[in-house]
Amino acid sequence: MATEHHNTEHPSSTKYVVIALILSVVTAIEVAVVYVEALAAALIPILLLLSVGKFIVVVGYYMHLKFEHKLFTILFASGLILAIYVLCALMLLFGVFI
Repeated sequence: MATEHHNTEHPSSTKYVVIALILSVVTAIEVAVVYVEALAAALIPILLLLSVGKFIVVVGYYMHLKFEHKLFTILFASGLILAIYVLCALMLLFGVFI
């Protein structure tokens, strides 16, 4: 029985530190956006986009999804899309978008 090995180059420790710094900056931006009153009308879409971006980076690098089979990417992406739809449906139900 032959086993298939993926010989892909994983990120170095330095790259993980850089990614952690980027995630920290994005988190600081999320916190700052909450306190800017001029962005109150667009608060939810901005935070949603920033959170999805962080999700993609964390899943792609820290969970090594970027280096795995595309089926795993589809599974994680479909879960994220479903969660976003449920969140938007609940927000519509409770009148957040109105």
